[in-house]
Amino acid sequence: MSANKIFIFDTTLRDGEQVPGCKLNTKEKIELALQLEHLGVDILEAGFPISSPGDFESVRKIAETIKNATVCGLSRAVQKDIEAAGEALKPAARKRIHTGIGTSDFHIKSKFNSTREEILERAKQCVTWARNYTDDVEFYAEDAGRTDNEYLARVVEAVIAAGATTVNIPDTTGYCLPHQYGEKIAYLRNNVSNIDKAVLSCHCHNDLGLATANSIAGIIAGARQIECTINGLGERAGNTSLEEVVMIIKQHKQLNFYTNIKAEMLNPMSRLVSDTMRMPVQPNKAIVGANAFSHSSGIHQDGFLKDASTYEIINPDEVGAEGSKIVLTARSGRSALAHRFQKLGYQFNRNDIDVLYETFLKVADSKKEVQDADLTEMATQYKPEALLAS
Repeated sequence: MSANKIFIFDTTLRDGEQVPGCKLNTKEKIELALQLEHLGVDILEAGFPISSPGDFESVRKIAETIKNATVCGLSRAVQKDIEAAGEALKPAARKRIHTGIGTSDFHIKSKFNSTREEILERAKQCVTWARNYTDDVEFYAEDAGRTDNEYLARVVEAVIAAGATTVNIPDTTGYCLPHQYGEKIAYLRNNVSNIDKAVLSCHCHNDLGLATANSIAGIIAGARQIECTINGLGERAGNTSLEEVVMIIKQHKQLNFYTNIKAEMLNPMSRLVSDTMRMPVQPNKAIVGANAFSHSSGIHQDGFLKDASTYEIINPDEVGAEGSKIVLTARSGRSALAHRFQKLGYQFNRNDIDVLYETFLKVADSKKEVQDADLTEMATQYKPEALLAS
């Protein structure tokens, strides 16, 4: 496998489903899992089997259904959790158990009322238990973002020695700045003696709006897996957005990374997840938002109409979007107005557009957006013979 391949670990069906109101039934989970596999995700986190009989059944059914992607089940560092995950994943062609424990002093003292040494032993033990069910074991050091680096390195070295093949370094609270998260990954790369035996993974939350930036900083520093969700769904402010990291990697070729994601499926996949999980996508969301390829400012519209690359770094077709949109508002200019009249079949010269523009501005000031019907009415009243024969 190329050292430049970035594995995409999708947790839409697990972390994404933890968003209030986004609960999925088994049928919905299977439908989304099949589409995520078709999208090209490498690892599909199907759920948390011990959490409920319904989630156990969903993970088991997905394990039976998915043939190409690795199917993953989450567990705590608890033997019963791991046994449930192992049982649910039994039918999978490729299976992974994702187990772990909090490693920051916030978690060790407040959550577990424990010590660093006790947590280190529990970390090794949970990996040992998980290895009874699969050779593909991922360990997560919860709240690694706020964990002391020297202690984190001790934990990572110990769990790799116990058999972990992937080690997840979560910025669970979204606290890290990109340079801090990158430095943490680099520290582990340079201070864990057996680091070559495992893949480091980025699992970043978006509490400060830095999940995507931190994940990219992580792979630049040496991580080779990104854990993410469609539309950035997830606990609190969400997770790293799959579509964002994929297109950053695709656009910035100087990074020399690649993924197996079919970019042209990103917008259809976003809409499917939004509809199925009943969670609208914010209009200004990067890559998949309704306004991602819309232009309403006159300056932007003029530049875009001359050369799309002046204001678009991604071709909408490349990510399965419906195309660029010129939105007519009071901020729009004459070139956008002329373009829209031409699209409607009207032939106007520059003087005509100057006259029509004054009428357009009056309409635009009274409406949020000027529609084609408004333009047709303006044109008909001004010069109906300007409509070209179809």
